[in-house]
Amino acid sequence: MGDLLVPGVRFALYADLMLLTGLAAFPLHAFDRAERHIPALLTLFRRPQPWLCAFGLLVSAAGMVILTADMQGVQPDAVDPAMLLGIIGETDVGAAWTCRMAALLLAAAALSRLASHPVIAAWTVAVTGAIALATLAWSGHAAASEGLAGTIHRASDALHLVAAAIWIGAIAAFLLLLRPRHGAVPPEYATLAARGLDRFARTGTICVLVIAATGLINAQAIVGIANAGQALASPYGQWMLAKLLLFAAMLGLAAANRWRLTPALRTALVEGEAAPAIGAIRRSLAAEILAGLAILALIGWLGLLDPLP
Repeated sequence: MGDLLVPGVRFALYADLMLLTGLAAFPLHAFDRAERHIPALLTLFRRPQPWLCAFGLLVSAAGMVILTADMQGVQPDAVDPAMLLGIIGETDVGAAWTCRMAALLLAAAALSRLASHPVIAAWTVAVTGAIALATLAWSGHAAASEGLAGTIHRASDALHLVAAAIWIGAIAAFLLLLRPRHGAVPPEYATLAARGLDRFARTGTICVLVIAATGLINAQAIVGIANAGQALASPYGQWMLAKLLLFAAMLGLAAANRWRLTPALRTALVEGEAAPAIGAIRRSLAAEILAGLAILALIGWLGLLDPLP
């Protein structure tokens, strides 16, 4: 169980902060100016965000205790305030943790104080959530890089995470829109989802390009392209291959959504028989987000493995 604690905390942080950032950003890129102010939509996407902030703060606090215990060579229940303050105040990972906690507190404050200014609140939570997510670049392999190469590695890692958050958050948002209410999806929500899927095509393409480019930079920083064959002989390389296969599956599902299922949904809405088309695209989105969560679980584990045998 102890061996699963650290990757479990890492997975929980990745998933939580990506959902927070992505859900906050979703109305800003998937809806037009008028749609961003529809009260029911605001409630739909804002409702999970305070819980995500609270969970992020809780898991970050627990993660710092576990990290301190690991660095001090003691059990988590033996960590005292002096140990915590030493790690927080004297290490880069402690500074990143402080920044993350401050960003999450700002996001929580924006959600409670800016309810009457939904667009400003969405921008605030999206930006602070992205900052909190970017601090995770100071954990795992990126934290070990030094000098200019280390700065480039961490910047690339942060950009990689934010692009993934926009993608993962959009999938979650579409699933919320297409969730049945009283046995059926309201037609107006299905119409909004169809329009949002069309608009997300460009944003999603940009996210994929950023993820691919930064992934190559990170691979070069961690393993080196010349060492790719050698890395495949290690558990790190084998799990990384599994991650790439899951990413390819997500790309295939996204392509099916864009080129086949979304046009079918638009046609079904015009003809008045949208239930089968809604069910098909909801199943595809569910498979896509499950693949994304599996990738995050692998990332939580990969950050603790040696890249080369």
